[in-house]
Amino acid sequence: LLIRKRHVVRQLESRTTLPVGLGGERPSISQLQLQPGDRVLCYTDGVIEERNADGQSFGEERLIRCVNRIEHVEGGMRAEALQLSQALKQERGGHTSDDATLFLIEWRGNPANHPATLQE
Repeated sequence: LLIRKRHVVRQLESRTTLPVGLGGERPSISQLQLQPGDRVLCYTDGVIEERNADGQSFGEERLIRCVNRIEHVEGGMRAEALQLSQALKQERGGHTSDDATLFLIEWRGNPANHPATLQE
């Protein structure tokens, strides 16, 4: 997910592949122009595929709503990533049956605003 000014502005679509070293298809490479302060949220399928008691999956739209609700907190990006993790756990009723890993990256860039290459 591309996060700009604290809101998800775009879903980054790509083929899903196995982690490096486990085989599978070769990852595709795509480019995206980032602005200083942009964040990219990467996550494992366990974040969105968790199911509630009714069998409904958590889903990417619900994840986006959680990201957009996170408030700015002192302590920077690390504190905000922790706050997001706690919000997701609460949204899921404290239940996780699969891995649920988040990886939040912030592009600080420079005035030249060089393009970044995302390996997907």
